[in-house]
This record gives sequence, C-alpha cells and structure tokens, in this order.
Amino acid sequence: MMNREKRIEACARAAHEANRAYCIAIEDTSQLSWEQAPEWQRSSAILGVEGALAGDSPELSHACWLDEKKKTGWRYGVVKDPVAKTHPCFVPYADLPPEQQRKDDIFLAVVGAVRSALGLVE
Repeated sequence: MMNREKRIEACARAAHEANRAYCIAIEDTSQLSWEQAPEWQRSSAILGVEGALAGDSPELSHACWLDEKKKTGWRYGVVKDPVAKTHPCFVPYADLPPEQQRKDDIFLAVVGAVRSALGLVE
C-alpha cells in the first residue's frame, strides 16, 4: 500500500477532479485537471484534505482556504487571476454565492467517501 502522503495526495486529486467536474457543470472552465494544475493549487487541495480529515466543516474549510490564500499574497478580485493573485471567492463563506458554497460541500463529501478506501481513517 502507498504511504500516507501518497494516499492524501490521491484523496486530494479525487476531490479536486470532483470540484472540476462541478465547475464545468456550472460553466466555470477555469479549473485545470490535477495533472495540469499549478503546484499552488495542488498544495491547497492537499491542505484541504488534511483539514477535512481533521473534521473541518464547509465554513471552516473555506476559512482555512482564505487564510492560506492570504499568507501567499492573494486578495479579492472580480476575476480569478493566478498571476495577479485575485479570486472572486476571497470572501467569508457566508458571502459566497450558493453555487460556490457547494464546492466546499463537494470537496468534503469526496474526502469523506474515499478516506476509508484509502486507509485514511483517523
């Protein structure tokens, strides 16, 4: 069996791809596949998995995402722009549109669904 780090990465990949599929369904084509995603995005997904495994709620998951983004120089912007480090979801969870809140729900649900299969039960 693969080591814990590889299992967490596999879980992050699954959650990322589920979110990417959801984004495509809501006509947001800004998400790249896991293989094409920049390192900062893959690292963010891995941090999200670690939070989910610790029991983060969707609200806490988003707050952790915001904190991580702040630490790396991101800020609010109408358009997601990795070069300028702007993102329209750079707001508190309660201020996110419902379709964006669902992304946190989907991410956590996927982590919950695959954690046992990957042997990540705490």
